[in-house]
Amino acid sequence: MDVSPDTMEWRDAYKLLIGSILPRPIAFVSTVDENGIANAAPFSFFTAICADPMLICFSPMRRGSDGAKKDTLINIEKTKQFVINIVSENMAQQMNDCAVEFAPDVDELEVTCLTKESSRLVKVPRIKESLVHLECELYQVLDFGDNAGAGSLVIGKVLNIHIEDDLYHNGRIDTTKLQPIGRMAGNTYTNPLGKTFDIFRK
Repeated sequence: MDVSPDTMEWRDAYKLLIGSILPRPIAFVSTVDENGIANAAPFSFFTAICADPMLICFSPMRRGSDGAKKDTLINIEKTKQFVINIVSENMAQQMNDCAVEFAPDVDELEVTCLTKESSRLVKVPRIKESLVHLECELYQVLDFGDNAGAGSLVIGKVLNIHIEDDLYHNGRIDTTKLQPIGRMAGNTYTNPLGKTFDIFRK
């Protein structure tokens, strides 16, 4: 079967993307608005770009109902700062609760009983329940349309990494203690440590 994205309604194209590209890591992004009100939202279009400079990226799509920018993107464009909080299995429900479209003046961290902790180099709080935090300043935003189904690529330069002491050994993060989760299609998530195997390069 061949499918042409140009002939598809955007929601159907989105379903093909999230059903094919998986499991996807989750960027649980905390930001603040110009008045200091915190915002937190998960995004599963998320990856690393390079190590020097240390750059990461995530993609907030436009709101499906009206094509408007999401609060996370608006906040980042105004303050130029954000934190990526890596999601472990123990905080999966609270992360999911933050995916609801709250009003801009609602602090999602308070609503979901997540704990704010001060970051070291940015004014945005990190989420205490997360075990790894990437404090970022905005490097670049690339916009791709302004309609429902369109989106942006947010590139952040990592200024500081906070890692729980128990996780970090000999320059490596112990993923068995991190217990990260990934996003599948629909309402399904996965623990990628359920079955792992090694392949060595020659």
